[in-house]
Amino acid sequence: MKNVSPQLLHDLRSPLNQIIGFSEILTEEAQSEAPTGFVDDLGQIRAAGYRMLAIIEENFTVLTNDDDDGESAPGAVQGFKEDSPSGPIRMTHAPAAPGVLLVVDDDATNRDVLSRRLTRQGHAVRTASSGNEALQLMRDVAFDVVLLDIMMPDMDGYEVLGHIKSDEKLRHLPVIMISALHEVQSVVRCVEAGADDYLAKPFNATLLKARIGACLDKKRGRDREIALFEQLQTNFKRLEELEKLRDDMRNMIVHDLRTPLTSVIVGVEMAEKYGPLNAQQQEMIRIAVDGGNTLLAMINDLLDVEKMESGSSNLVYEDLSAEALITSAIAQVATLAIDSETTLVTDIGAGLTVFQGDENKLSRTLVNLIANAIKFTRRGTVTINASQDKDSVRFAIRDNGAGIPMEAFERIFEKFGQLDPSSRVGTGLGLAFCKLAVEAHGGRISVESTPGAGSTFSFTIPTKAP
Repeated sequence: MKNVSPQLLHDLRSPLNQIIGFSEILTEEAQSEAPTGFVDDLGQIRAAGYRMLAIIEENFTVLTNDDDDGESAPGAVQGFKEDSPSGPIRMTHAPAAPGVLLVVDDDATNRDVLSRRLTRQGHAVRTASSGNEALQLMRDVAFDVVLLDIMMPDMDGYEVLGHIKSDEKLRHLPVIMISALHEVQSVVRCVEAGADDYLAKPFNATLLKARIGACLDKKRGRDREIALFEQLQTNFKRLEELEKLRDDMRNMIVHDLRTPLTSVIVGVEMAEKYGPLNAQQQEMIRIAVDGGNTLLAMINDLLDVEKMESGSSNLVYEDLSAEALITSAIAQVATLAIDSETTLVTDIGAGLTVFQGDENKLSRTLVNLIANAIKFTRRGTVTINASQDKDSVRFAIRDNGAGIPMEAFERIFEKFGQLDPSSRVGTGLGLAFCKLAVEAHGGRISVESTPGAGSTFSFTIPTKAP
């Protein structure tokens, strides 16, 4: 067996591939029109071409850099020979819909043979005679698959493949490498460089159709992914716009509600000043004022939450005392504790020092957490604890109420998140405000709870302003 260069073997096989290719095309075209003898003659030509290819395969091997002992490794890929005069290949799945294909080959006859085959399969085909021409066409035309010859002058198929895979716009375009050689190293090199498939000449029509179909399916699958992703991006952008519009309208409405609501509260409170009221009237006035103040607090919570979420709420830092904050918060919920027959207990750690924070937001955080504990405890005990380590102050509010299931821990801190939405207890803004206020200080808030055994809400605040 004689060693020859890849170029020589390529040059020996190419005209035979063309003879076989044209004879197959003519056979397909003539089967329904030409005399049987004419079709048989074309079959003889095709068979002769295959015999000559077999002789070349049996007597020549590709000379490689690894052949250093005079014994060359076989040039043909074992089991890779794709066509023979007998044993037709059958497709096992439905062929893909036609696509737009680019055939790249420096030999005009090779381009003609392959283009005619692909056109008969229903594809739209463009051709290029060089790597540079092919790359320019790929940038101008949206191809579905590229069939790229390996051995070309100036820029070979490997180099063209490298340009395709390094171009962000082209890298996902399926590429089938084609060659007149059944050569192992070529297959390996193509796969490693990112080729989607490899075909050796002469082509089996059914195998060619199947491999192009597989690449078309891959390309269309990716096109669908891209289209879906773009649609998702468009929908997401639209959703963001609608959410912003909704939030802007809600904030405008809520903000505008605050002024007339304040007027209603003040007007009701002033009613007592214009004449004596009986006990029942005084009770109605108290209920109206309490309801108005509750609604006003909800409006303020919503506005504050929106401001903190958007980053437009600035903290006003000052020196604070943990004990003073707790005392102030307890005074604001004392009536609620009395009404629910809940006992409030304080546990102030020794050695607490002054720390820095926004008094208004931290006071409201404590009030919200203590009020929640009272609301869900009733006739129990709520303990408010403060302690300090080197860098932070820790507040903890512990109750012996019904407790909270673990799966609800994250939800209750979300805006409008509630333990039981059907109960309509509260607005779901209080804990969201607490979380945002604590995190704005650079602290953390968490909950520990066991259903039936109570809950502990705790948060830490750094002793120094960031």
